[in-house]
Amino acid sequence: MVVAQPAVLAAATKGITTFLQTNAARVTIGPTKLAQNELSFRVRVENLTGHKLPTAFPSRRAWLHIVVTNVNGQVTFGSGKLNPDGSIVGNTNDADLTRYSPYYPLITKPGQVEIFEAILGDSAGHVTTGLLYAAQYLKDNRILPTGFDKSNAPSDIAVHGKAADDPAFTAGSSTTRYKIATHGAKGPFHITAQLEYQPIGYRWAHNFSPYHASEPQRFVRYFKQDAAHSALVMAHAETSTDAPR
Repeated sequence: MVVAQPAVLAAATKGITTFLQTNAARVTIGPTKLAQNELSFRVRVENLTGHKLPTAFPSRRAWLHIVVTNVNGQVTFGSGKLNPDGSIVGNTNDADLTRYSPYYPLITKPGQVEIFEAILGDSAGHVTTGLLYAAQYLKDNRILPTGFDKSNAPSDIAVHGKAADDPAFTAGSSTTRYKIATHGAKGPFHITAQLEYQPIGYRWAHNFSPYHASEPQRFVRYFKQDAAHSALVMAHAETSTDAPR
């Protein structure tokens, strides 16, 4: 058992948080276009680290939380909101442990969310969070580091899923296009983009729920207690666009 004083743990937490919020990623919003009842823009996430983002244990995930508001401050479009229970609105895997959300080169609906993650599969191709059962990646669109050549990477570190064929998912960055209906709302529209991060995703925590031993039950209880605050904003960008004349 590792023993550490509260002050030591607090200092380590502060150091990690500061790094994640200042040196790990950058978000930018590309040129916006408003035509009739459709608003389009691009969100680029840059990986400032020397490894995939997020890296290490596959319970970690990062995603884009997008909010578009109209001239009255009302939400016209939203994607990637964190629920109070620690799940992500629109994420298929949080709702159904047998399925998962794909990589989206283009997002057009609120129920679609760009999640940068590794989804493991067993030998039969079923989604799993059990490392002893994992035999393959069903999805791996974690943002690549600069210099990574996805065209010839071996399978164990390759890009898996639709991101593999997307030219906008490349070494050092990923760019997601958004084309959304404004439903007649008036501009100018304000766009906010956040890259949010969870060290333990909802599914990784709740797959322990069926186990009645004290350790997994305590783990799930801890997750539930802090679920609403389990995400960290790594990077942020915002911009506004005028209504067409």
